[in-house]
Amino acid sequence: MKNESTHSSSDDRRPVIEVRQLTKRFGEVTAVDGITFDVFQGELFGFLGPNGAGKTTTINVVTGLARPDSGNFRISGLECTQNPRVAQHLMGVVPDESNLYPELTGFENLCFCAALYGMPKRERRIRAAELLKTVGLSDAAQRKFGGYSKGMKRKLTIAAGIIHSPQILFLDEPTTGIDVASARQIRQLIAGLHEGGTTIFLTTHYIEEAERLCERIAFVVKGKVVQMDTVANLLQPVQQKKAMLFSVSNMFGDLCGKLAAAFPGLECSTVSSRQLRIESAHSISIGPVVRFMEDQGIEVTEARRLTPSLEEVFVRITDIELDAMRKEKEKSGGSQ
Repeated sequence: MKNESTHSSSDDRRPVIEVRQLTKRFGEVTAVDGITFDVFQGELFGFLGPNGAGKTTTINVVTGLARPDSGNFRISGLECTQNPRVAQHLMGVVPDESNLYPELTGFENLCFCAALYGMPKRERRIRAAELLKTVGLSDAAQRKFGGYSKGMKRKLTIAAGIIHSPQILFLDEPTTGIDVASARQIRQLIAGLHEGGTTIFLTTHYIEEAERLCERIAFVVKGKVVQMDTVANLLQPVQQKKAMLFSVSNMFGDLCGKLAAAFPGLECSTVSSRQLRIESAHSISIGPVVRFMEDQGIEVTEARRLTPSLEEVFVRITDIELDAMRKEKEKSGGSQ
């Protein structure tokens, strides 16, 4: 595994989250293992990794819900390691599980959260109504939170996290386990907050979500940051190669070996019993490859060019197969 930690050298914004050698253990398990990173003002920063990678624990430590065993962190220049409360007025936190009250209505929940931040009654009622409209829940404002769907609960939890217009927002797996339409609305909301200047720290195990939303991404595996860079820089190595996926009705023998011998410069790998992936530093001519396979008695049913994605980068750097990440999606009920 590659163990690098870099950020874009062209970014001259000041860091508002500074984490240095942060470690957190639970008994013999090291959940966060010497993590170091910065998040810059106005940035949308992604923490990407499988379940159990240490993403939630990192958020819990930095937002004051857990104490680190070692290391230190600063929020907007304030030393928070021993006293995280000193910066809590600057932060909004949306946990992976809702922390709102099922017996209160959506409107009441938001007003209650606003009151905790000391907002005057009239101001919090105006802000609550405004946010209910923003997240598309105005019609459900007087319904009890306990009767909301998963997607509705998630949207109200995000609204509660931004009721006080925080400078920094921590979002822990914001779209896990909800329907596609709600997930899309939440992504649009996150993008809008980012455009408005909010600094956002986002954890996710949805690779395409991180690629779509984030400026920089840290790959986190077993409590360690194994790679960190801008999305553009992470994609650069795979963009230098051309790739194609061939689907076949039958496959036998060492087809990849034969292709590599017949077409020098091609790299071939078996994706499944009926799919081959071919890569090259140069453009791939489909016709000669298809004719070669047909001469071997193999029928090609589909040939398509592949667009480089963050998934490929993630697999190469972490050695975690995408099947493992997809199983997590199925387990959590997400289909994004």
